[in-house]
Amino acid sequence: MHATTTRFDAVLFDLDGTLVDSETLGMDVLWEEGRALGMALSREEAHRAFLGQPMGHCVGVVAERVSRPASMSAEEFAADFTAHVRRLQAQRFRDHLQAMPGAHDLLSALSQPFCIATNGPREKAELTLGLTGLLPFFEQRLFTAYEVGHFKPAPGLFLHAALAMGVPPERCAVVEDSLPGVRAGLAAGMQVFSLMDVDDALMATGRVQRIAELAELHELLAA
Repeated sequence: MHATTTRFDAVLFDLDGTLVDSETLGMDVLWEEGRALGMALSREEAHRAFLGQPMGHCVGVVAERVSRPASMSAEEFAADFTAHVRRLQAQRFRDHLQAMPGAHDLLSALSQPFCIATNGPREKAELTLGLTGLLPFFEQRLFTAYEVGHFKPAPGLFLHAALAMGVPPERCAVVEDSLPGVRAGLAAGMQVFSLMDVDDALMATGRVQRIAELAELHELLAA
């Protein structure tokens, strides 16, 4: 059934780049700090490698392209670099973070239950939601891959969130801005509204609809 005529019983939102404009800010910090250590990727190349991926993957991309001190193990480098980047990202968010256009209006108007399912850690999610004034919308409805143990593009995070909300996967709508998130939504058997262009093969599933902005969802998600 086409998304505009389907009734959804729950809406599962990604966070970074979907509700808060943190994706570019966070990836820039990763790129800048990687470049400071000798990583030769351009900003565009780095963003393509980082978009929608968990921090461990992103740090791995950096680690493969820089020389670490001989006295430091790979695990020590990853832990040190991750903590360093997290601190800088938090400060960048405090200085510049904003909600995505239309986020407050959409969440205020939704009649269905909704939640967040993010690949990021709870500390980061609560920080960005708090800085943008969105945290009161979610109360206990915040699910993170670090706590659930499943990272997108695997479907486990979305399936966990749907189960916690008491809604069958086929009655859930997912709102995403990255390819791993889109793939996770499809693998979970959900309808996906994508803020990014996806390839023809994914569109051919009939369960992905491209949207340009959150404001479009008022009608598409209406009961």
